[in-house]
Amino acid sequence: MKRLSACLCMMAMLIITPLSAQQPSLSDGESKQSVEIFAFNTLDKQNRAIHLARQLRCPQCQNQNLMESNSPIAKDLRLQVYVMVNEGKTNPQVIDFMTSRFGDMVLYKPKFEPRTYVLWLGPLFLIMLFGWLGYRKVSASLVNLNSA
Repeated sequence: MKRLSACLCMMAMLIITPLSAQQPSLSDGESKQSVEIFAFNTLDKQNRAIHLARQLRCPQCQNQNLMESNSPIAKDLRLQVYVMVNEGKTNPQVIDFMTSRFGDMVLYKPKFEPRTYVLWLGPLFLIMLFGWLGYRKVSASLVNLNSA
């Protein structure tokens, strides 16, 4: 089984040709950079792999997803996503693999769990803190105006 997986992986790296020339025209919201898209058995698998690659952040670039980035690590990870989708892995399995390898920083939307509470609740806390400080400042100014 391992030998078969290794052979499939090698074949995928050697045989699969980029389909960037066959890409439909990009809309205004999509990146104008060209990246390779691998040939898939079904259109559903291709759409799943593209959707997954757009959900995952490039570990090297960090401001681009795997589809937009042309860095070597992004190319390797796109291939990894391709292989995992063709092997029949589910979306959560692919995402779990990537987060176990690179951490939560590869996710644009990290999970809401105890170690990410600060990330999710920090902005809310800061808004409440600045609102409270602003309220105190305004009410102190009104008290000073009324007493004068």
